[in-house]
Amino acid sequence: MSDSESTAENAGVLPEPAREIAAGYAVSGAALDLGALLWDGICLPDVQIRIPLAMLNRHGLVAGATGTGKTKTLQLIAEQLAAHGVPVFLADIKGDVSGIAAPGTPGERVAERAGQVGQEWQAEGFPCEFYALGGIGPGIPLRATVTSFGPVLLSKVLELNQTQEQSLGLIFHYADSKGLELVDLKDLRAVVAFLVSDTGKAELKGIGGLSTATAGVILRSITAFEQQGAGDFFGEPEFDTAELLRQAPDGRGLVSVLELAAVQDKPQLFSTFLMWLLADLFHDLPEVGDLDRPKLVFFFDEAHLLFDGASKAFLESITRTVRLIRSKGIGIFFVTQTPRDVPAEVLAQLGNRVQHALRAFTPDDAKALRSTVKTFPNSPYDLEELLTRLGIGEAVITVLSENGAPTPVAATRLRAPRSLMGPCPAAELDAAVKGSPLYGSYAQAVDRESAYEKLSAGQEAERRAAEAETAATAAKAARAAEAADRAAVEEAVRGERVRGRAGGGGGAGGKAAEEDASLVEQVVRSGMFRSLARSVGTQLGREISRSLFGTARRRR
Repeated sequence: MSDSESTAENAGVLPEPAREIAAGYAVSGAALDLGALLWDGICLPDVQIRIPLAMLNRHGLVAGATGTGKTKTLQLIAEQLAAHGVPVFLADIKGDVSGIAAPGTPGERVAERAGQVGQEWQAEGFPCEFYALGGIGPGIPLRATVTSFGPVLLSKVLELNQTQEQSLGLIFHYADSKGLELVDLKDLRAVVAFLVSDTGKAELKGIGGLSTATAGVILRSITAFEQQGAGDFFGEPEFDTAELLRQAPDGRGLVSVLELAAVQDKPQLFSTFLMWLLADLFHDLPEVGDLDRPKLVFFFDEAHLLFDGASKAFLESITRTVRLIRSKGIGIFFVTQTPRDVPAEVLAQLGNRVQHALRAFTPDDAKALRSTVKTFPNSPYDLEELLTRLGIGEAVITVLSENGAPTPVAATRLRAPRSLMGPCPAAELDAAVKGSPLYGSYAQAVDRESAYEKLSAGQEAERRAAEAETAATAAKAARAAEAADRAAVEEAVRGERVRGRAGGGGGAGGKAAEEDASLVEQVVRSGMFRSLARSVGTQLGREISRSLFGTARRRR
């Protein structure tokens, strides 16, 4: 008997509203089992709430207050996707998702939950790859080049305003057009510094220029970013996002877990980095239309961090990516506390909803609750009351049916994950990372010639040329000074000869004078005399200069 037949048969004893809900979740094809229907406070294990596998690329939202079970819901969905051969990407912010690689632990609570929801529970671990941003924390280092990251995403993590973001776009445009690869942050810093230097200022004049003040803000932001340890995230080898689309040898989908516990104090960075992964996939993957199963499902945890303080260009990029990436076989689930954390343009693209309990302790909480209720289809439930009474591991669900229509709202008690509900032991995690076939490809950073080295080489060549020109000018001046000294000495000797002839007359006296003149000429033409003359002249000039500036007067 198929699941749809079983559901229909058992629905005969249900109240009319519950029968309508049960009919809405009758699925003929492959589907994920989320749990059992809750109606009038009773869990009905014969009415299973399911998501058709083909609808997972229509995106989704998992929301709820802290401690209501969102992480376990991610784990439950990820396990079943992997079992159906669909690769999954998870961001592990608190370090407790890594347990998906290990079999779960049987116990009374697991057995009780399985009995309540009609689940045949069996412990099972799933094939995983563990990654870490820049190698900070346990995992295969995941890096991107600055060029690949792009100015819009980088402006988000550097917290630049719109004007500064536009200026950063000019810098990227210049680097691209000149073949200056921006591999890491020192490359970007070198290009910014060059474009505000005397040599580089003219380069950007034709397209608007770069003010010194804006360049200073960007450079300070880069420096502060590096001081937070973020420099390790940019560099090579750059991660190939196609690695996320792999299956394990047994045909199950590979679960890629990005370990973020070590960088959870840098939420703006890791949330934006996740967006880069999606943007890179969107750029590289071909159009495939609607498939019977997605090529990858991507869980975007702590999604509100992605949208906080986002520029208009950034929000437009996210909206466009979410809207179009579906046709490339990628499904995205945003995970956050309330639907209000997600912009309306993005929320409208999310066809599957799993809403855990919300709190209403403050006026703001009550307003958020009412706002959340308005985002659901009409329902026989009093959702405003129900959402505050849901227990841990319970949720209000509506998804897209096999024909693409929204299913009725269903209060659901969720199934228990089969894998370990907690962190994977550190030794096992480290062994999994070191044993991965990808470790050798990405573990060691590479620093090849890029913009920094090219600009430094150019500046060094200019410095050497300037030094050579200065040396040539100094040599020319020295030759001119030597010629002037020689002329002055020769003139003095000629004067002495004239005076000697005038005073000595002829005879022996004249001959002696000529011999004396010849001797004087030999002396003054010698190198030692010329050196002494220059030394005395220089010393005299120094003393006169010091006297003129009032520091010391010559003795008389």
